[in-house]
Amino acid sequence: MSNLFHRLAPFIQEYVYNEGWAELRPIQREACRVLFETEAHLLVAAGTASGKTEAAFLPILTLLSENPPKTVGAIYIGPIKALINDQCDRLTDLLKSTDIPVWAWHGDVGQGVKRRLLKQPRGILQITPESLESLLINKYAEIPRLFGDLRFVVIDEIHAFIGSDRGAQILCQLARLAKITGKVPRRVGLSATLGDYALAEAWLQAGTPQPVITPVVASSKRTIHLALEHFYDSGVSTRAVGETRDTAFPPCYWHLFQQSLNRKCLIFANGRTETEAVIAQLRHIAQAKGMPDIYHVHHGSISAELRQAAEAAMRDPTSATVTAATVTFEMGIDLGKLDRVIQLEAPPSVSSFLQRLGRSGRRGSPADMRFVCIEDQPDGSETLPQQLPWQLLQCIAVIQLYLEEKWIEPLAPQIYPFSLLYHQTLSTLAAMGELSPPQLAQHILTLPPLRSIGLEDFRLLLQHLISLDHIQRTSEGGLILGLAGEKLVRNFKFYAIFPDNEEFAVWAEGREVGTIVVPPEVGDRISLAGRTWEVVEVDSRRKVVQVRLSLGTATISWRGSGGRIHTRILQRMRQVLIEDTLYPYLQPGARARLVAARQLAQKEGIAHRLLFSVDEGYACILPWVGSAAYRTLERFLRLHCREALGIKGVSGRSPYYLVVNLGKATLEQLDWEIRSVGDRPLHPEALLAEDEAPKLQKYDEYIPPELLRKAFVSDYLNFTELAQLAQLAHFGKAGV
Repeated sequence: MSNLFHRLAPFIQEYVYNEGWAELRPIQREACRVLFETEAHLLVAAGTASGKTEAAFLPILTLLSENPPKTVGAIYIGPIKALINDQCDRLTDLLKSTDIPVWAWHGDVGQGVKRRLLKQPRGILQITPESLESLLINKYAEIPRLFGDLRFVVIDEIHAFIGSDRGAQILCQLARLAKITGKVPRRVGLSATLGDYALAEAWLQAGTPQPVITPVVASSKRTIHLALEHFYDSGVSTRAVGETRDTAFPPCYWHLFQQSLNRKCLIFANGRTETEAVIAQLRHIAQAKGMPDIYHVHHGSISAELRQAAEAAMRDPTSATVTAATVTFEMGIDLGKLDRVIQLEAPPSVSSFLQRLGRSGRRGSPADMRFVCIEDQPDGSETLPQQLPWQLLQCIAVIQLYLEEKWIEPLAPQIYPFSLLYHQTLSTLAAMGELSPPQLAQHILTLPPLRSIGLEDFRLLLQHLISLDHIQRTSEGGLILGLAGEKLVRNFKFYAIFPDNEEFAVWAEGREVGTIVVPPEVGDRISLAGRTWEVVEVDSRRKVVQVRLSLGTATISWRGSGGRIHTRILQRMRQVLIEDTLYPYLQPGARARLVAARQLAQKEGIAHRLLFSVDEGYACILPWVGSAAYRTLERFLRLHCREALGIKGVSGRSPYYLVVNLGKATLEQLDWEIRSVGDRPLHPEALLAEDEAPKLQKYDEYIPPELLRKAFVSDYLNFTELAQLAQLAHFGKAGV
């Protein structure tokens, strides 16, 4: 063992011996050097299962044990409750022979636990951003007693926070804590998927004088097994009662059943509806085959009891288990040794692909990930863009970007997070009480994520909030919460910066199954926890739905969004269509589908142009740009070209293609109009309808329209990529 090992506290050395570790891992040794030998912040960027959590906490716990703080000594901020619970168990085990307590604090933790911490604040607090916001508001006067000697803040899965409102909220919270306590604790960020270390370092350092050190260690080579298959979905299929032949089941689900058979398997889907559907189908096949029910669902709308049951089943090494999940299992929850990860459709990003890939391949075994893309069966009426296998192309592009370049999406924060500005303004007034306008501005506009917002914009917001009675001006000229603002802040949903949906609790035979957003009607069938339920009673006042088990498929599903896709992925998708490489992980169905798509691409000249005539009077654009640039082009067509050319309408599938109803315009006129974008100044206001003020964030309904327009143009459109597209691409017949 190295000298760094002997620098660790005796109880940690004993833990390492008892766990049978031969030595500290490279990232753990480097993290120890940074935390023991410098005062810098630490960014631990290492692969999944590389020992990141221990890299942070082995030296932190050593330092806390040598010089015990008078209050809570370290805060661990995690993105989801399940990860906090998992890390709490791991740290509790490590600290069982010490006097350092570990506290979990989130919505599922009982009040008794929280009262004990408040009575005697010490040890490690593991908390969500929302619960930390609650503490800053409701326990403001006690913050110095709780955190006055705080030494460290560990932020897990920081790639999930950087560039998001939730991540900006954390930076605001840490700055507010520092102002109250007069101390700047050292920060430790953990992530397995970072594409831009400099950006992550700047985010972690925000508002503090300490530098950030990111140890670089040689990554060990890992064996990766990949396979990608493609299926056509023929639609609704029926099976005779008692029919158990393999051909009686839909081919895609029979394939998934075989791929997960007798394995510890995690199935990722990009939405809750898909997780429910695949588990319902697999359970259906297993029942028909007389095999045990080993199937679970894990997502945010499943009850805590059923989520914990799924987690326990996945950790059990003695039996096969199959769980379908959304991002809730993408985080670093320890599920033990998984045999295989299956991804339905394309991962939304390279970062997500890496997170999901990393769930397998632990304990020294190869990483094993299988992809399944399902496409509607064509009927001969499809236009050019509908004939392209978008999910298959995206899946290949994501895989190739990592295999070829180790590229991961860079994440950039919003420039004008006005929803967060509103939230932190009300949160600060709720915590501190009356403040003069200059005092409030000093508290708010110095928070790192809000420093790009000018005083005039803040003054405009305050005037607007006074008119809404969210803020009141006192007779002395100070500002306090108004009646409407007070009502909003005192609701527990205020603590979250992300949008919340009004949910109905679903109960069956006295047991909570989960929640559903869309209010159902009696007789509806809903899919939840991998089963189909019939609604027997709806209590709209209490928001409770009573259900019973049912056969058949669901009639109600969740609504979701596809998120943002980076331009680099779309560019690589185009390259997949043009090049002739047959990637070794393609299975027969995927290989055949790609060959057919490439033949179509060659026939239509997709390599040389982006504008095509489809049906009579309709044009199709394949822009090959990411979500923001696609949105900009779509608005250019809707708002500028509709007036300039008289086109009748624009539809499409973001960010893959746009279909334009030309009306009286010609393809050549549309071609010229788009290509001219790069040759003339295009005022951003031209891409917003008159009086349009897009409301995209949780508190945007309380933001003045002029500020919403400013934020939308800055943070949701991409004029640079639109101009580059117009200059570099050959539209219409040019270049063919």
